Amino acid sequence: MTFQPAIPTGGLVGWRFLQRTYEAQFHSHSTSPVQGRETKYFLDNISNVRSAEELVSDRRLLQVALGAFGLEQDVGNRFFIQKILSDGARADDALANRLADSRYRDLANAFGFGPGEVPRTTSAVDMQKIAADNLVTRFEISVGEQNESMRIALYAQHALSDIANQSGSENRKWFDLMGSPPLRKMMETALGLPSAFAQLDIDKQLEEFKDRLQRVTGSTDLSQFSDAAAVEKLTDTYLARKQIAQMQSAISPAQTALILLGGG
Repeated sequence: MTFQPAIPTGGLVGWRFLQRTYEAQFHSHSTSPVQGRETKYFLDNISNVRSAEELVSDRRLLQVALGAFGLEQDVGNRFFIQKILSDGARADDALANRLADSRYRDLANAFGFGPGEVPRTTSAVDMQKIAADNLVTRFEISVGEQNESMRIALYAQHALSDIANQSGSENRKWFDLMGSPPLRKMMETALGLPSAFAQLDIDKQLEEFKDRLQRVTGSTDLSQFSDAAAVEKLTDTYLARKQIAQMQSAISPAQTALILLGGG
């Protein structure tokens, strides 16, 4: 039997329950027979891989490798992933550096298959981290099968702080966030941006994102999310707005107002 997380309800109430029970639920998921077998296979075999071609040729290894970066949907795109890995991320014209989604750059850096690089697959510490990150992703996927908003919220707990703490300019951090589908979706909802917002010029989007974040948190600086309290506040805002939007799509505006006021 596959693991099924317990999420009794949605919104902030469900999120608080998931936060309280996260450690126990994640442990149950990670120690399940299915996850145990995949982790063991990866750790037993990844040290023998020396090239991008060898990695993409083994679907079980590739699933774990991609899962660690939330890119599991690309497991069937072997030639694309092989190009990402074999280019590495050192050169400006490497494919990973030409994509908006920074997770591909992280993937390329993690394995070191690019020109002039030394493969990192023999590093037990590095590969154990990839195996551990894959388990986090797999748990988030299982949560998302019941509630996609909860999956995005879980992902944001580590992805937002990663962006906040990375080197580079603030604009670079913003473009990395905007290139990450789950973080972008969370930020658009939390800041009350319309669905047509993505059609704007990229620089105009950046300007609007900063302006909206300034109104909500008092700062345009993504480095604020190195503080867990700031991440929690944005997550709560996202889930509250998401829940209100779902309520409004199901019931009339008058009923929504009554519920929010405690009268329904």
